[in-house]
Amino acid sequence: MLNVIERGDGNPVVLVHGFTQSASAWWPLVEPLESTHRIVALDAPGHGGSSGVEAGLADGSDLMVATSPAPAAWVGYSMGSRFALHAALRHPSAVERLVLVSATAGIDDAGERTARRSSDAALAERVETDGVETFLQFWVSQPMFSTLPPEAARLEERIASSNASGLASSLRLAGAGSQAPAWELLPSLAMPVLVVAGALDEKYRALGRRIADSIGSNAEMRVIPGAGHACHLERPDEFLEVLAAFLKRR
Repeated sequence: MLNVIERGDGNPVVLVHGFTQSASAWWPLVEPLESTHRIVALDAPGHGGSSGVEAGLADGSDLMVATSPAPAAWVGYSMGSRFALHAALRHPSAVERLVLVSATAGIDDAGERTARRSSDAALAERVETDGVETFLQFWVSQPMFSTLPPEAARLEERIASSNASGLASSLRLAGAGSQAPAWELLPSLAMPVLVVAGALDEKYRALGRRIADSIGSNAEMRVIPGAGHACHLERPDEFLEVLAAFLKRR
């Protein structure tokens, strides 16, 4: 089973973090929600207290649903959004509403997907060779995180909660290259969906718009001004305002 941390009381909200993070990455954001929501933060396979769990996006999302209250609102960031999307597609009755942050529904082109799988495999070898600390220093220094303040990156916390074999397993089994394109399945999502991206993250802003348009009238797209890929960490107040309004909406 997956490691779970819970806080608060009320309607359940399931949170799924990004690659190299853990459930605790959400805590600076969720305090305003604890008085009205039961916050259920999962350690994804290969991360934190779930480091020994090896699972891909499909079986990993099954584990997450089995571990979580249902129905619930689901919020996923980056890698976590891929898990949350799989949960909604595979177990729609468990996902009452869905929030996808910096998300994609997969790489369309088969050649690009193969190249990404190779890139993910190379990263897996790198973390096994270099070790967690060196790899994570490299990871957060990438251009996609250039607008993420060091204090929001919480590097020391990531290092303490990670091990090389878990991260390598996550890259091989649940990396972006492993995701089968799900664009044609998006119109089947009947629950309310909120898609969020940072204004400075051109790639995922475009992908987010495509996701929302593909789902249809029950989806909305919100862009966080002045934020990049980790928009919820870079502009937490703005993100929480958008999230809280969506969770309250009937």
